[in-house]
Amino acid sequence: MEFNKIRELLDRYWDGTSTLEEEEALRSFFSSDQADLPADLKEAQPLFSYFAAEADVPMPVFPDIEIPVTRTPERPVKQLVWQHWMKYAAVVLVAVGIGYAARQAEARHDRITAALSEQDTFDDPEKAFAVTQKALALLSRNLNKGTAQMQKLSYFNEATEKIKAN
Repeated sequence: MEFNKIRELLDRYWDGTSTLEEEEALRSFFSSDQADLPADLKEAQPLFSYFAAEADVPMPVFPDIEIPVTRTPERPVKQLVWQHWMKYAAVVLVAVGIGYAARQAEARHDRITAALSEQDTFDDPEKAFAVTQKALALLSRNLNKGTAQMQKLSYFNEATEKIKAN
């Protein structure tokens, strides 16, 4: 057989696409002594020689082993229920936890909706105006504190610029 055809068969063998007949042709080719094999084909020769040598080794025969199967005695249903009591307790605890979390979420939702639904409590417009003036005065006072701090910062920046310029 030509070496190029053997190379093709080897390539298909290594790719896993060879047929059984092609593999048998490779085994028979490499089992015969070839003195003038190229180096790339000499690498595969020991593998196929091993396959040919191991094909003649008989497989060991193991006696049939019988394993006696014993049935476990059946337990009463009541005993099975109590055997897994921790599983049932865990299910109950999870259910209680989910119920508690749902109740807390509902109470939180009720508090928020009650706070949002409160209407204006002032019936007298003059009283509402006085309360509004008081809130705006507080806001103005806090804004003026921030403006005073910004003026100090502005003064500090001007002094820093003068020092850098000199």
